[in-house]
Amino acid sequence: MYEWSETDLMIRDAVRAFIDKEIRPNLDALESGELPPYPVIRKLFAEFGIDAMARDGVEKLLARERAKASGENDDDNAAGASDTGSRGGAFEGQDSMMAVVTSELAGVCMGLVSALGVSLGLGATTIMSRGTLAQKERWLPGIVTMEKVASWAITEPDSGSDAFGGMRTYVRRDGEDYILNGQKTFITNGPYADVMIVYAKLDEGAAGGSSGGTSAEDKRNRKVLTFVLDKGMEGLTQSAPFAKMGLHSSPTGELFFNDVRLGRDRLLGESEEGRGGDGRESARSSFTAERTGVAIMALGIIEECRRLCIDYARERTLWGQEIGKFQLIQLKLAKMEIARINVQNMVFHSIERARAGKPLSLAEASAMKLYSSEAATDVAMDAVQLFGGNGYMAEYRVEQLARDAKSLMIYAGSNEIQVTHIAKGLLAR
Repeated sequence: MYEWSETDLMIRDAVRAFIDKEIRPNLDALESGELPPYPVIRKLFAEFGIDAMARDGVEKLLARERAKASGENDDDNAAGASDTGSRGGAFEGQDSMMAVVTSELAGVCMGLVSALGVSLGLGATTIMSRGTLAQKERWLPGIVTMEKVASWAITEPDSGSDAFGGMRTYVRRDGEDYILNGQKTFITNGPYADVMIVYAKLDEGAAGGSSGGTSAEDKRNRKVLTFVLDKGMEGLTQSAPFAKMGLHSSPTGELFFNDVRLGRDRLLGESEEGRGGDGRESARSSFTAERTGVAIMALGIIEECRRLCIDYARERTLWGQEIGKFQLIQLKLAKMEIARINVQNMVFHSIERARAGKPLSLAEASAMKLYSSEAATDVAMDAVQLFGGNGYMAEYRVEQLARDAKSLMIYAGSNEIQVTHIAKGLLAR
């Protein structure tokens, strides 16, 4: 893949029209929190039929799994399986379309993309890949259509990049149930989530989470389990949104768990063993998708900064001529174009790999994330500089883009931890 298809470009133009009509006029309300992102996302889904496509894709997926569970394998079922186009999810086979939608939205309101991406790309995908048929039937239809908002909770106040080793949120068995205690932080959609994917360590020691003489190393290596919680459960508290440097239109908060009782039906896979019960592997799969998504968002930031700067360089005059005629301004524009080409090619490469059934490894996704987030931040800061004093004013929007771009260097794992993952991938060969 070396360029967007004609269909992709048609979708891009339609999305741009939607953005101009529904998002740009409401940017201040989205940035202030007056307008939550979810009604805008639902309107986007309805206008482009994304909700119907997702609903249809999930229903076909579930029908195929029901047939498999009942032992059916006739031609009709085979045909149903082949025409779903969604073996791995409601949007599989729509990689380039989703990339176009994501990058266009990210260039104008990246917080909105973050809210959408976590709900679908992390919340729904985790249930889809790890849940039982009953769990998929229970939670997926509402999430993939954005009727319900999902969050994905792994980060804790004292863990950060040491997500598994430093995890303190724990569950202990209580008969057939589990009791959950702990805290998660920096959770996208956390304040308003209807459904929460929560990772917790299994404490097989005494009640209350104490394991007597258990060593610190043993605690670091405990089994990680994944649970699905619903809003309003007893003992669950969702904080108010944090005040942040950027991504203002993406509500971020904390989750608190105080003796939350969870039935086995809320344990993904309904088993502590195998694929469903392996929380570490579940999270790593999500890391790869999340980091690839960062590159798509970075592309949107770069393209919007580039567009704004080209227009400004043509319109702004200094010493009697357009500033675009000055070589230092031309250098900034040239570097923006180089960044756009490089990040776009990375995105194209990831789409082609997915279509070929050879998805990126964690190390490769980390490399994409590291490069693209740094490129987007550099471009956005150069855009502020090119605009001069105007660039520091919220009115000109490059100020917002710079704040949002910086989050990409921390989001989905800090860039410092990406270096570790890239190096481990190289040294393991």
